Amino acid sequence: MSHVLLLLLLTFETAALEDITVRSGQDVTLHCQGPRGVNITLLEWSIPEIKSDGYVFFYRNQRSYESYQHERFKGRVELTDPSMKNGNVSVTLKNVNINDTGKYECRIITSNLSSGQRVQSESRQSINLTVTDSGSEDEHDKKTFLLAIGIVAVFVSFLVILSVYIHRKKKSSKYREHEHYERPPEMSKS
Repeated sequence: MSHVLLLLLLTFETAALEDITVRSGQDVTLHCQGPRGVNITLLEWSIPEIKSDGYVFFYRNQRSYESYQHERFKGRVELTDPSMKNGNVSVTLKNVNINDTGKYECRIITSNLSSGQRVQSESRQSINLTVTDSGSEDEHDKKTFLLAIGIVAVFVSFLVILSVYIHRKKKSSKYREHEHYERPPEMSKS
C-alpha cells in the first residue's frame, strides 16, 4: 500500500485597508478576494472588537453558519456570489446603521493539492466602514432646497415689480402724449 506524504505548508498574505462610506439604511458590499482555483475551507468576516461575541459572517465545510453570527448581523449578511466563483468571498451587509461603523476583517483559509502535497494558505483583508446618519444629510438637502426656493421667489418678485414699474412708466408717457396732443385745424371746404 502506498503512503501519501501529506505536507502542510502555511502561507500568509495581507491586503491594504479599504475605506467605504455609506448612508444609513443602504446596503453595502464588503469586498474580499481569495485565491482562484482553490478550495475555500474557512471564511470569517469579523469586527475585531466584537469577535468574541460572534462573527459578521462565518462559512466552513461548504456552508454558512448563522448560529456563529453576532446577533446584530443575523439575517442582514449574505455572500455576494454564493458560489464564490473565482475566489470572490465578498458579502453584502443590508440596511446598515451607525452601529455598523468599524473595521471589518475578512479571513480566508484555503487548501489545495499541489504535486500530491496539501498546501494551506491564509489571507486577510480589512475594510474600514463608515456609516453616516442619513437624517443629517437629508436635513442639509432640505435647507439647500429651501434656500433655492427663497432665491427664486426673490428673483420672481423682482421681475414682477420691474414689469409693473415699466408698464406704469409706459402708461404715464402715453398719457402725457395725449395731454400735449393738438388737433389739427379743420380745413374748410371750399
